[in-house]
Amino acid sequence: MATAAVEDHQSATARPQRWAFGLLLVLMGLAFGVSGLPSPLYPIYQQEWHLSAVSITVVFAVYAVGALASALTVGPISDAVGRKPVLVAALIAILVGLGLFLIATAEWELILARLLHGAAIGAIVVAAGAALLDVRPAGGARNGMLSGIALNLGVAVTVLGAAAAAQWASNPLRIPYIVVAVAVAIMLVAVLALAEPHAARTGARIRIQRPSVPSDITADFWFSGIGVMSAWAVLGVFLSLYPALTQHATGHESIIFVGIVVAVMTASSAAFQWVGGRFDPRSSAIAGHIGLIVSLIGAVLALHSGSTVCVIIDAIALGATFGLAFGGSLRHLNRVTPADARGRVMSAYYLFGYLAMGIPTVIAGALSSAFGTSTVFPYFAGAAALGCLGAAVLGLTGSRRRVTETPVDL
Repeated sequence: MATAAVEDHQSATARPQRWAFGLLLVLMGLAFGVSGLPSPLYPIYQQEWHLSAVSITVVFAVYAVGALASALTVGPISDAVGRKPVLVAALIAILVGLGLFLIATAEWELILARLLHGAAIGAIVVAAGAALLDVRPAGGARNGMLSGIALNLGVAVTVLGAAAAAQWASNPLRIPYIVVAVAVAIMLVAVLALAEPHAARTGARIRIQRPSVPSDITADFWFSGIGVMSAWAVLGVFLSLYPALTQHATGHESIIFVGIVVAVMTASSAAFQWVGGRFDPRSSAIAGHIGLIVSLIGAVLALHSGSTVCVIIDAIALGATFGLAFGGSLRHLNRVTPADARGRVMSAYYLFGYLAMGIPTVIAGALSSAFGTSTVFPYFAGAAALGCLGAAVLGLTGSRRRVTETPVDL
């Protein structure tokens, strides 16, 4: 009788609240918003702290190091101890990082804050993504689409809000972090009230899986992997160097302009991830990669023209095609990956993504410091376009191979 009562109590407390799913989506959006928070402020850091382009890209790219560490380790940890402890620890780490931004007076403090935020946000993306499946286990594809939309909307809202605060606040390098810290503290209270979503947590020894890919999905993985590398390389440069570049090209000195450029790009990405979710993942990804090639060429032309309207229109196009490319490649990989290999395949996928976000961004920053961002940007756009072309070709040849193999199976 006592055992039955304990089991009933455990099942009752393990049952997620009705608002849990929505809270987890908001949490993911807020976390990714924090990742983009400094983007509209980088031009101020460059001007007031006399930071070079390579310094800005190092500050940006070190985020990927922390996020990569989380992507490779947090899944097994949250399986063993539960999602809630991981989420609580990550939110506390975000608050510590925001505190570092508030008191920062040197570049190394910005780097440390970004490293903390990378680890914390990577942990939230992994643990909250798993928690969404705990809460709604039958909605895997829909969960992926909604989380992608939430991530992009979080960046759009946070960046635009930070830009507005920086534009009209008396202390633009402090007020945005205070506002976001309040929002994170409120979210921490909400997560503390959340029932543990992962009722089947093992409590066993934590085993970190090595990233690997089953041989029968190697071609699919390379299609998705090259796709995420190209897309995230574009994302890295456009969130670090591009804001100052658009200011220089158009003559706009206002921070709100930078916020608008980043916000329309990420909002467009969210909208087209929703649109792409209604179509075949591979086809959506191929269309996105081809569209990214056109949009990258458009970015070079828009900057050369100095037209504000052209820069905004191209930012919308870049966001839309990025949303199709990234969302499609991720949904395709989720569709073909065996259930027992999801953890190690996703680790390998995000390994590619975070490396592509960090390394090309730092290289672009170093070259920009030596030759100027406006000189280097067209070459970066061309290299990224070649990567997108490679992903599109792999997708198209893979599609034809699947068509020819179908009669054999029959």
